[in-house]
Amino acid sequence: MSLVKHTLSNGVRVLVEPVDYVKSAAIGLWCQTGSRHELDSEAGITHLIEHMLFKGTPTRTAKEIAESIEGRGGSLNAFTDKESTCYYCRVLMEDVPNAIDVLTDMVLHPLIDPEDLKREELVVIEEIKRSEDEPGDHVHDLHLEQRWAGHPLGKPIIGTRDSVASFGRKDLQTYMDRRYRGSHLLLSISGAVDPDEVIKEAEKRLGGVPADEANSEKVDRPQSTIKDQEIKRDVEQVHFCIGADGCSVYDDELYQLAVLDGVLGGGMSSRLFQEIREKRGLAYSVGSYTLSYSAGGVFTVFGGTSREQWPQVQKLVREEFDKVMQGAVKNDELDKVKQNICGSILLSLEGMNSRMMRQSRN
Repeated sequence: MSLVKHTLSNGVRVLVEPVDYVKSAAIGLWCQTGSRHELDSEAGITHLIEHMLFKGTPTRTAKEIAESIEGRGGSLNAFTDKESTCYYCRVLMEDVPNAIDVLTDMVLHPLIDPEDLKREELVVIEEIKRSEDEPGDHVHDLHLEQRWAGHPLGKPIIGTRDSVASFGRKDLQTYMDRRYRGSHLLLSISGAVDPDEVIKEAEKRLGGVPADEANSEKVDRPQSTIKDQEIKRDVEQVHFCIGADGCSVYDDELYQLAVLDGVLGGGMSSRLFQEIREKRGLAYSVGSYTLSYSAGGVFTVFGGTSREQWPQVQKLVREEFDKVMQGAVKNDELDKVKQNICGSILLSLEGMNSRMMRQSRN
């Protein structure tokens, strides 16, 4: 059965993909809001809200929220990125109505107790410290902050220590009143479900959400700041990101870039992995990835190596870029990369969470 799409009268969207060969379902309640949508004074508030929505509602404690899903063998989680927030779970088919009830209760009726909030702010600040203590992770955030400085996409998702510590309950509620409404919300389900029953549940649980005001959320394409940035830390390795402008989710060249990613750094058979790690042993970790958003994107090569070997690694990365630009990639190599991408997509479709995430982002 094909994907069923439905829109409630308030603009809330519903996507249902029935899959008849499984006994479970993956459910995601998405909000089209992320760090890109924050005011400068709200840095990190989207991510903090994601944390707080697990802390209880008027009818469920934090423990009861977890037990209502995990007590039946399911799993419950959430994430925040630059343009969306997702609260999701995986449950048995008979538990789908309860799971929809739990997710909508969390998102629409959070208590946001002031004491819980101050405690969770400390948790997030520790999360920030942990990220800063792990240069292999932190370098990716620094790269985007530098490349897209001054643009909404350049804001760190997690915020800063000072911004996170400054929020009160009213700040979170004001942000949610602005963002958690109408067409910003999406209920997405893949698995053993009846679309008609899901739509009925959506009407019941989400039909009362206020519609959002009609306004454009488009932002200009980020203008990349192209300059080297070095931050000295007392660690053993040089952790690096070398970036180039990528594609937005709307660009026609999005799929060509995915193939380029596969050629250069998308796995153990890629050019960078083979040249830098396998042939020369200059790095343990080396690869590439793409990030695509509504206004723009980035293509990034990353890795870690010793200080002594960093100049050679940097030279090899640039040489591989030059080779590709000069036409060194032949048809047989392209065919292998394309087959790898197609195979990865097909394998991901065997998991309900992957199917739900994919249809939601698309």
